[in-house]
Amino acid sequence: MTLTAGPAASPGLDDQRVTAVNPLLSPALLRQEHPMSPEVAKTVGHGRAATADVLAGRDDRVLVVVGPCSVHDPDVAMDYAQRLAREAAVVQDDVHVVMRVYFEKPRTALGWKGLINDPELDGSFAVNKGLRTARKLLLDIGSLGLPVGCEFLDPILSQFIADAVSWGAIGARTSASQVHRQLCSALPMPVGIKNSTEGDVQVAVDATRAAAAGHVFTGITPDGVAALLTSAGNEDCHVILRGGSTGPNHDPATVAATVTRLREANRPERLLIDASHGNSGKDHRRQAEVGGDVVARIASGEPGIAGLMLESFLIAGRQDLELGNAYRLTYGQSITDPCLDWPTTTSLLHRLAAAVRSRRATITR
Repeated sequence: MTLTAGPAASPGLDDQRVTAVNPLLSPALLRQEHPMSPEVAKTVGHGRAATADVLAGRDDRVLVVVGPCSVHDPDVAMDYAQRLAREAAVVQDDVHVVMRVYFEKPRTALGWKGLINDPELDGSFAVNKGLRTARKLLLDIGSLGLPVGCEFLDPILSQFIADAVSWGAIGARTSASQVHRQLCSALPMPVGIKNSTEGDVQVAVDATRAAAAGHVFTGITPDGVAALLTSAGNEDCHVILRGGSTGPNHDPATVAATVTRLREANRPERLLIDASHGNSGKDHRRQAEVGGDVVARIASGEPGIAGLMLESFLIAGRQDLELGNAYRLTYGQSITDPCLDWPTTTSLLHRLAAAVRSRRATITR
């Protein structure tokens, strides 16, 4: 019996809302175009190991993930990275610094979706160019000896850049997603998972437990071919407290309650505090207040806090992007969430370093 296509009326039933299909370059081709040097590979590997050690308590430093809400200009990002690399070297005995280099921007409704999706900032969605730009930037920052952290939003896109990333994040909108929990189980770096936008912490605890297990799920190979992937599980996934619609959740009681939940789930009893988002009400000035509170609590020896996340750029606050008019943007200021400025950022890094030294002195007495 010969199998034939369906009736003449059936063609097109599966793509009635698809207006265009364009080729996507393969991860293997991108990695060939922008190969990783041995020096950058060393930075990535050391960054992953140090991050895992801090999160597990084997390293008594604190982890700080700091950088722009989203990268929109690679040149400005490199300017920031060069400054941060110098500061990271100064505080390296007390603070393990990872630069936040986010290329995908999850939106509550509509808006610019990040450098990979729209590198021209004009709605043209030149994704292949965005992938090339993103990978090159990660390698350039790695060449400074500075490890980077990225949020993983589109599961396929991780194949293009994950080898250059030392720390990953799953955002509040996707922490309950089975697809992202499976992705975490296969990612080769520690991954922070945020509580939900409403403030539900248990969803993040459950996600770390799910990600620690092995899974079989669909994905693509480095050649861009659809495949079934089998993961071993990621034991280095951890919770990030970022506040929620009901308010902040970085207080000692919530940290202690989260540590208890992690213990009951048989997960490592350490977490990060995100000074932005719900914990600051997206007010960059309150980020500094949250950071100062965390500094004092680390100095006092409060258990459970492994580190801090900061949204930081060269100039404080944020600006609006008018698609197609990127030339009007202020240099070094965020076009998404408002950020701390550079002087405030460096002050917090040095205060955190001093807090770690104070904690060590208390322990050794």
